[in-house]
Amino acid sequence: MHRKPGSLLGGTLLIGGSCVGAGILGLPIVTGLSGFYPSIIMLVAAWAFMTATALLVLEVNGWFTKDVNYISMVGHSLGRWGQRLSWLLYLFLFYSLLVAYQAGIGIDISSTVIRHFSFHISPWIGTFFFVLLFGCLLYSGTRTVDICNRVLMAGKILAYLGIVAVGLLHINPTLLKHTDAHYLFYSLPILVISFGFHNMIPTITTYMAGDLKRVRIVIITGSLFALVVYLLWDLIVLGIVPIEGEYGIIAILHAGQDASQSIAGILGASWVTHFAGGLAFFSLLTSLLLQSLALTHFLADGLQTKDREPLSLLLLTLIPPFFFSILKPDIFFKALDFAGGICAVVLFGILPVLMVWIGRYRKRTASTYQMKGGKPVLAIIFLFAAFIFLFQLSTMAGLFPTAE
Repeated sequence: MHRKPGSLLGGTLLIGGSCVGAGILGLPIVTGLSGFYPSIIMLVAAWAFMTATALLVLEVNGWFTKDVNYISMVGHSLGRWGQRLSWLLYLFLFYSLLVAYQAGIGIDISSTVIRHFSFHISPWIGTFFFVLLFGCLLYSGTRTVDICNRVLMAGKILAYLGIVAVGLLHINPTLLKHTDAHYLFYSLPILVISFGFHNMIPTITTYMAGDLKRVRIVIITGSLFALVVYLLWDLIVLGIVPIEGEYGIIAILHAGQDASQSIAGILGASWVTHFAGGLAFFSLLTSLLLQSLALTHFLADGLQTKDREPLSLLLLTLIPPFFFSILKPDIFFKALDFAGGICAVVLFGILPVLMVWIGRYRKRTASTYQMKGGKPVLAIIFLFAAFIFLFQLSTMAGLFPTAE
C-alpha cells in the first residue's frame, strides 16, 4: 500500500513536543551553576550530539522494509546481548523518569498550596492524587489519554508563551555574566535526556510513509525547535534567579526543586510567577502521563499481553516509582541525572554508533539514508557519548565537585 506522507510541520511538532517535557524545569537550575553563556555552549553541544545520533538511528531504520521498534533495531545489529541490554536500560530509563516526574509534581503541588493558602500538605499527597487520576485515564485507553494530553499541551504552550513575553521584562543583565568553569559539564546528563526523542524515530518514519529524507528534515527542525525553546527559558530563569540566596540556584538544587519555585520565591506574586507555575504544572503532568503510557505499552509488548492497558501493567508502571518518589522526595534531579547520564546516553548515544558501525562496515547493510562523515564522525560521537557516561559515573562516585 502507498501511504501519503505526513506533514513536515506535524512531524516537527511531534519531535519538538517529545523533547520539551518536564526536563525543561530542571535545565536552568543545573546549567545555571556554570552560567548563562557556558550553558549556551552545552545546549548547542548536546543538541548537535543528540541530533547526530538520531540521524544514525534513522540510517538503521532504513535497513528495514517494515515497521520496527527500537528494541528490534538493536537486536538486528547487536544480537541478543544488545537486545537484553536495551531492555534493561529502557526499564531503568522509564522508571527513573517516572520517579522524577512523580516527585516533581508532589513538590510542585505542596509548594503551590503553601504559597497561596498558607496550608501545609505533604508532597506525597499531590503525587498520590495524580497517580490515581492518571491510572484511571490510562485504564480508559489511549484515546482518552490523547484527549487529555491535548488539553494539557495547550496549557503548557500558553504558559510558556506567557512567561517568555512577561519574563523578558524582569531580566537582570548582571546575573547573566556569572561563569564558573568547574560546573561546565554538570548539566550534560539532563541535557541529553532533554533532547531524547530517538525511540520515536520508527513512529515518525511510519508517519512519513518511509520517506527518510522527510524524516531527516523533521529530526533537524524538531530538535532545533526544542533548542530555541530551551535557550529562551534559560535566558529568562538565569536572568531572574541569582546563584546564591534563599531561592538561588544552589538552594533550589539542594532542595530538589525546579525553576518555577525559584522564580516564585524571588518575584513573589506576579504574572511571571503564575506563568512559571503553570509551565511547571503542565510540563510535569504531560510528561508523567505520556511516559506512563509509553512504559505500559512497552511492558505490554515485551510481556506479550493482549490488552495494552490491563490493571496489572498499570500497577507495575505506576506503583514502584510512586514509592521511590515518596521515600525520597528530593530525588527529582538525581533521577533525571541517572536517566540522562547512564540510560539515555547508552541507548541513544553509544548503541546507535555501534549499530551503524556493524551494519555499515561488517554486515554491509544498505540504507536509503546514510549520515555523512564515515568512521571519523562515528568515532567522535562515540567518544563524546563515552565521556558523558564516565563523567556521570565519576560524579555519582563523588570525584567531581557538586554545588555547595
